[in-house]
Amino acid sequence: MAKGDLCVTRVPIFQGLTHQQQLHVAEFIRPLSVRRGEPVYTPGDSVSRLLVVHSGQLKVSHLAANGQEQVLRTVTEGDVVGERAFLSGHRPNDLLLALEDSQMCVFNHADLSNLIRDYPEISQQMLQTLSDRLASVERQLVAITSSDVTARVAAYLLDLTSAGRGRIPTVRLPMAKKEIATYLGTTPETLSRRLAELSASGTIQLQGRRDVLVLDLDALERLAMPQ
Repeated sequence: MAKGDLCVTRVPIFQGLTHQQQLHVAEFIRPLSVRRGEPVYTPGDSVSRLLVVHSGQLKVSHLAANGQEQVLRTVTEGDVVGERAFLSGHRPNDLLLALEDSQMCVFNHADLSNLIRDYPEISQQMLQTLSDRLASVERQLVAITSSDVTARVAAYLLDLTSAGRGRIPTVRLPMAKKEIATYLGTTPETLSRRLAELSASGTIQLQGRRDVLVLDLDALERLAMPQ
């Protein structure tokens, strides 16, 4: 990554800092590159790092005792991974895998602890990020416990839209439809039908195989809350 292209300018937990403070934070960055299909860490690894995605896409999954994988979320440019392990001091119990070639900025535990001491704004923003993620999980739980597959799909698209942080509401499906269907507890055929119905109703517009333009955000929010 280019020397002047700072990870910290892309990440919400550092955006409350001045540019000079961001430059200071950037001094503690360690770059990490992974190829598609490579694990960044696996359950039980001794990981004491905060990882900021600079480019690419990663998948966070939980591996059951029988080896079955449950996708928890995907992370992309500007997202942060590892804050729970950092705050709790526990080793991760999930798998972080690269869905495509990815670059990350890594902070080790000691450096980040010192930065939080110097800049309390970082810890405040980190807690806000965790709070936003909890709200996302709660919305997905409401949708997934419902028999309404449309609600699950709408909630999923809303989460992808919110990850855009205020940009034009065009989202890219981060995984193959088969994996998304598994994540939402449905079948690829049903997922495709629900997306087609949302497109026909004018709520979204499908662009190619993975791009989705959200035309009516209010309608999507209503659909995400099953009756």
